[in-house]
Amino acid sequence: MASSHQAERNSVVTPGVEPTPVGQLPPVGQVPSHMHAQLVRQDRFGDPATAFVAEVVPTPDIRPDEVLIGVMAAGINYNNVWAARGYPVDQIATRQRRGETEDFHIGGSDASGIVYAVGGEVNGIEVGDHVVTHPGVWDADDAWIARGKDQMTAPTARIYGYDTNYGSFGQFTRVQAHQVLPKAAHLTWEEAAAPTLVGTTAYRMLHGWQGNVVSEGDVVLVWGGSGGLGSQAIQLARLAGAIPVAVVSEPERGAYAEKLGAAGWINRRDFNHWGVPPLVDDAAGQKAWTAEARTFGKRIWDIVGSRQDPAIVFEHPGAATIPTSIFVCETGGMVVICAGTTGYDAMVDLRYHWTRQKRLQGSHGTNDAEARAYNDLVLAGAIDPALGRTIRFEDIPGAHAAMGRGEEVFGNVSALVGAPHPGAGADL
Repeated sequence: MASSHQAERNSVVTPGVEPTPVGQLPPVGQVPSHMHAQLVRQDRFGDPATAFVAEVVPTPDIRPDEVLIGVMAAGINYNNVWAARGYPVDQIATRQRRGETEDFHIGGSDASGIVYAVGGEVNGIEVGDHVVTHPGVWDADDAWIARGKDQMTAPTARIYGYDTNYGSFGQFTRVQAHQVLPKAAHLTWEEAAAPTLVGTTAYRMLHGWQGNVVSEGDVVLVWGGSGGLGSQAIQLARLAGAIPVAVVSEPERGAYAEKLGAAGWINRRDFNHWGVPPLVDDAAGQKAWTAEARTFGKRIWDIVGSRQDPAIVFEHPGAATIPTSIFVCETGGMVVICAGTTGYDAMVDLRYHWTRQKRLQGSHGTNDAEARAYNDLVLAGAIDPALGRTIRFEDIPGAHAAMGRGEEVFGNVSALVGAPHPGAGADL
């Protein structure tokens, strides 16, 4: 139970303060009763272009361990394509089963902004701080975490702005205090908002799984090397002294991946063996598929300059690519996957999996230590946020629709929310 002092700090609304137009925020510390946000409702589930609608809703209250941030810019990620479709999870219904009352979803798992209010139990964060958020959320009293286990594998672990409400697609966002990280002063608001979800996800995938942590000299195969996740994975692999090889869909994307540090790139359109391979009783089909997969693997050798297979395959397409990823991964290596953008029904040829002792590792989100380690690299200027495009608040629905159709831009996408124009926020 919060003390009277804590309760006072948690009462964030400033009487008489009306919602400001998008592109503006009230003076720091003054919190309006209502705010503009992009909302998804259940009767609009489907195409993100129509599922998201700008509405005015009450500004959320904060709990004693939470922080209210005035959002300057918000990153666009694939998870809210799923939220807009209501598939594979109806997040509104899921939260209502937990006792939450809102009949809408405000997505957005990346934010840069200014602290407007802090809960009574929060230390080390002050109103006026310039911050970014990381996406890992969990209950502070989770018994799993109390036993010293990984926070992101706890039963209560969730992704902010996807599993939780009041994400960054509103003028104000509510986060747990441990999610709050310092914003890199050299970045604009839109640059700072762009990479944290994908960057911390990539950091965990490459550094979070003991026995298969990225190391100097490793070959790392990065699917979608020109996209948001891939742009971060390539840079993190290079910083570890590894040799990233990108898989892309066109030469321009390959050139972009090389600019970020890839040793070379493979055009996936040069191959046609994607999806479920022929079953083992189809000898001719198996032979043809294996020949194509071997050719793909040889392309990796040509880029690396030796017959060195990937120690880590950085996966997120899923169904279309998992068979090839397992095939080309080195003995004792790891295929690590965080999504299934081409489908969830992946097939693994267990002969190559057990006899060559390969690891197929799921990875999701980030814990606090991984998020801080990644953000330290951003603060130091060692990581480029790879901002490919900046959009308006009004363009959030269309950006998700395009992403859902596979029309991703190079790198990451940010939407301006409270920032008045692109280029603001950098302390040069």
